[in-house]
Amino acid sequence: MATQKELHTDVNGIFQELHSKFSEREGAYLLMSHFGEFSQDLVNSLSEGLEYIMRSNNAPKILTKRMFSVMIEGLQNIRLHGARNHENKQLGHVMIMESNDEYTVSIGNVVDTKSKVVLTNHLNMINNMSHQEVKDYYISVLTNGVTTEKGGAGLGFVTLALKSQSTIEFDFIDCDTDRYYFEMCITLSQ
Repeated sequence: MATQKELHTDVNGIFQELHSKFSEREGAYLLMSHFGEFSQDLVNSLSEGLEYIMRSNNAPKILTKRMFSVMIEGLQNIRLHGARNHENKQLGHVMIMESNDEYTVSIGNVVDTKSKVVLTNHLNMINNMSHQEVKDYYISVLTNGVTTEKGGAGLGFVTLALKSQSTIEFDFIDCDTDRYYFEMCITLSQ
C-alpha cells in the first residue's frame, strides 16, 4: 500500500500526465489550469477569470453562462466530495481548453472505492439518458425532495449533463489500493 507521501506524489504525477495529454491536443488552446486545493476564494477567483476569458474570446453569452455553471458545479464537487490526504487537503484539478468553437473542461479529484462505484453507476445512468430524460429526472428529484447522505439532492452531475448538453466522459486512475483519481471531461459547443 502506498504511503500518504507516495499518494500525494502519485496524484501530482497523474495530474502532470493528464495536463500533458489535455494541452497537447492539436489545434487546441489551454485557457486555464490549476492543480491543488480549492478554497471558496479560489473557486470564486477561477470563476471570475473564466468569465473574463470567455468575454475576451467573444463567446456567446449563453455559452458563457453554461460554462460558468459547469465549472462551479465541478469545483464544488471537488470541495464537497473529494477525498482528503494525510494533511487534510483535497487535491484536485481543473483545466479548460478551447478548440474549434468548443470548450472542454477537465475536472478531477481523489475518491475512495465506495465513491468510485457510486460515481460509475450514477454517471452511466445519466449518460444513457436522452436530454429530455435528464430534464425529467432533474424535475423528479427536485419534486420528490430526495436527499443524499451529505444532505444534497445529488443533482450536481445531472446539472452538468443539462448545462453541457453532452455526455460526461469519465475515468478512474489507480492511486493505491483504495484510492482513485477521478477525472471527468465535459465539452460544450456553441
